[in-house]
Amino acid sequence: MSDSLTDELPRMRRMHTRLWWEVGIVLALSVGRSAVYSVLSLVQALTREQSLGDQSTSLNPGANAAQFWDVLDQFLSQFFAFAPIVLAIYLLWEPGRSAFRRIGLDFRVFGRDLGSGLLLVAVIGIPGLGLYVVGRALGITVQVDAAPLDGSWWTIPLLLLAAVRAGLTEEVIFIGYLFDRLRRLGWGTWTIILSTAALRGAYHAYQGWGPIAGNIAMGIVFGWVYHRWGRVMPLVVAHTAIDVIAFIGYPLAAAWWPGVFA
Repeated sequence: MSDSLTDELPRMRRMHTRLWWEVGIVLALSVGRSAVYSVLSLVQALTREQSLGDQSTSLNPGANAAQFWDVLDQFLSQFFAFAPIVLAIYLLWEPGRSAFRRIGLDFRVFGRDLGSGLLLVAVIGIPGLGLYVVGRALGITVQVDAAPLDGSWWTIPLLLLAAVRAGLTEEVIFIGYLFDRLRRLGWGTWTIILSTAALRGAYHAYQGWGPIAGNIAMGIVFGWVYHRWGRVMPLVVAHTAIDVIAFIGYPLAAAWWPGVFA
């Protein structure tokens, strides 16, 4: 029995080492890299003479309508941004166990997932918008240029693709992938929820303090929901819907309330 235990401990240590390397590589390719740059962007913004409220940032830089190559470059950028999502799903796949079914990224109960996702939009999206407005009013949130809408036919398809990509990237990696790997490393449920929520906040740090707080809250709610439901799909639906509203509805809000949004 003792010999068996002695053999098991090195194997467990090797497995944990491999998992930590895997988590590090996935994060370096995806949200972790973006979180580091995002925090550096916030630090840089704080060192400027202007207050955060007088600065702005762009979520989806516009393309010159006359430049085909600019549009193609944006499309390819969105296309290749799906690679870390595919990698995370590939790493979650095990013989005889579909990664899609394991994390609930399938269409078995899509009607229920859709309804749950829209409920999450109301719970998270509206308060998140409120935090942004309060942050702008207090001068602690950067003005976010969410989407430069123009009359080009490709503008809305590119924005919709960006919203789907953002929803899949954050929910598959922050929730589906990291929850699985950190559980295997022995982390407790609330340690995982709070840690991934903090990482989500860091990922959006370039937008200022309001969005940091909003995304941490979103991460806590989404993490708890995933723990209860075991499905990523409603989270992807909610996140994508929130981003569609932000990317496409934002310019309308900027026109209606320029003092807050523009």
